Amino acid sequence: MTRANLAKDLAHDIDPATQLHLTYVYGPVPSRRLGLSLGVNPLPVETKVCNFDCPYCECGWTVSDRPAGRMPSAETLAAELEAKLAACQAQGVRLDAITFAGNGEPTLHPRFCQIIEAASALRDAYAPQAKIAVLTNATRLRHPDARAGLMRADIRQFKLDAGTEAMFRRVDRPFGGLTLARIVDDICAFDAPKMLQSMFFRGQSAGAPIDSAAPEEVEAWLRHVARIRPTEVHLYSLDRTAAEPTLEKVSPGELEAIAERVRALGIPALAF
Repeated sequence: MTRANLAKDLAHDIDPATQLHLTYVYGPVPSRRLGLSLGVNPLPVETKVCNFDCPYCECGWTVSDRPAGRMPSAETLAAELEAKLAACQAQGVRLDAITFAGNGEPTLHPRFCQIIEAASALRDAYAPQAKIAVLTNATRLRHPDARAGLMRADIRQFKLDAGTEAMFRRVDRPFGGLTLARIVDDICAFDAPKMLQSMFFRGQSAGAPIDSAAPEEVEAWLRHVARIRPTEVHLYSLDRTAAEPTLEKVSPGELEAIAERVRALGIPALAF
């Protein structure tokens, strides 16, 4: 399967108007961070479900942190994943990862751990070289099912987009009583290897200037990174259409400079 064919297949999986995934399993996708990845969306296809409302999200704005549509069953997800894995195997596609992300925050599925367990078994049968990865905002580490599912994954990428509480509330726009301090505490307490993924951008948000890569914000963010001690940090900026069109990309040089400061802490870092 060529890269052009992969792009064509993925285009059929995404609503061009909303950028929401139209299927529960999509791709494979050439990922900047994970290689050739088969995506799993354990959330409704008709709406975004997240407890953040990030202005940079390619899935658009969040209406609610509770699903307006019905969550897919664990059985439905397993059946679609098996069909896609069998097709990849038949076509000689060698997957690097099976990645849980999709239309919002994947750990909001009430049977998240069961889904991860089923995916692991299917991976072993069809693509044993692939890693089970989860991209998560780390807000549900205190929920037993979500925590157990994340412990079963091979790769956990926790979102950390801000250094100060004020910037966190603008960059991630959390629902409920979520705070940056709680999230950092929970990531630190998660006793398994973990990676961080961090978005940096600037521009206008909600009619006011915003710059998450400002020197004082980076300094505060680095203090959290030093405390968490992740196995690796991935830094990136805008790559797709954001919910808020007035946002601007941070330059590759700026990202690399931040990555170099992470490396100075003795932590591997990659800028994408």
